[in-house]
Amino acid sequence: MAFVTHLECANCGERYEAGHIHNLCPICHRPLWVRYDLERVAASFRKPDLETRPSTLWRYRQLLPYEDESNIVSLGETMTPVLEAPTLGQTLELDDLLIKDESRLPTGSFKARGMCMAITMANEFGVKRVAAPTAGNAGGAMAAYAARAGMESFVFMPEDTPIINQKECYLHGAKSYLANGLIDDCGKRVAEGESTNGWYNLSTLKEPYSIEGKKTMGLELAEQLNWELPDVIFYPTGGVTGLIGMWKAFHELLEMGWLVSEKMPRMIACQSSGCAPIVRAFESGDRFADRFENANTVASGLRVPAAVGDFMILDAVRESGGKAVAVSESSIREWMELGNSKEGIAICPETAVCLGALNRMRQSGEVDRSEKVVVFNTGAAQKYPEAIDETLERIEIQN
Repeated sequence: MAFVTHLECANCGERYEAGHIHNLCPICHRPLWVRYDLERVAASFRKPDLETRPSTLWRYRQLLPYEDESNIVSLGETMTPVLEAPTLGQTLELDDLLIKDESRLPTGSFKARGMCMAITMANEFGVKRVAAPTAGNAGGAMAAYAARAGMESFVFMPEDTPIINQKECYLHGAKSYLANGLIDDCGKRVAEGESTNGWYNLSTLKEPYSIEGKKTMGLELAEQLNWELPDVIFYPTGGVTGLIGMWKAFHELLEMGWLVSEKMPRMIACQSSGCAPIVRAFESGDRFADRFENANTVASGLRVPAAVGDFMILDAVRESGGKAVAVSESSIREWMELGNSKEGIAICPETAVCLGALNRMRQSGEVDRSEKVVVFNTGAAQKYPEAIDETLERIEIQN
């Protein structure tokens, strides 16, 4: 049984009944939060309960939105490890650097968390067709979980989407289309097809449930750190349901009394100079971000020129005492190579942006050497061959 009480608009506060298909708020066209009866959750769910539960994101059952466990659509979403990074930490002059490695999830990225929950809820609602835009890993994750659920899926992506992501969608049976535009242009095509093609729109934050899957990153991190949150979290920022979801998770845990203290981490939203609408809005003091024209970055997951949840990102960053930081597009490959070579962790270009932002904030003194810092590696480096400049030396084999 779910402990959901209602859905609530993140902007205007209007409430909606749970248990029905919803997309954006009909009044202001902004995303919806899923709200829980946290008093009941706390009364029925205790920390020792976790000791006997499988090490998957589904262990947080009382804080997830589905009603019937038979509707779960899963590919084995294990808890991802929090890895110490001492060598990289030494390079960045940090004593306590941790990397939470989301590349271990099905389809190789954190997108599995959101899509497994979105498809589970679609399954519960009896949906048979789903669609989404993608600039990278989201499309492949949706296609995989839709295939698992026996649903028909449609993916629309910019024509320069990384080739592995394109092939991944195809292999999972999605009807896949390339467009001569950016991800928000593809999102418009998905929205146009809702009525004519009868599909459920799984665009980022256009439905309220993927964020509930993404928030399990925060629930896991808190549990793995013995319910004491780190000082600073660096997170790559595109559509950024991950950062918003974690911030939601931390507040739910706080209200339940599960955290060691009320101290929250500073949330750092990291973007490339090639697509930095959130950074621009943060620096100008705006709550909403203007579209970033001519967006272009090798970190394909960050190439989101206009995010429907822009104000949710900026609210969380500001409330946490954090910051939005852009790093030079030209430095991404360098940071990607450094992160991989120093620790052997398959760091993706989006996470390389986080390392560049962390380095900048260390140099400016905005992050102290002694602080506990967590960087999220949101995907596997192997999925980004276009981002890797290989210069292999050729040798001749003598027969």
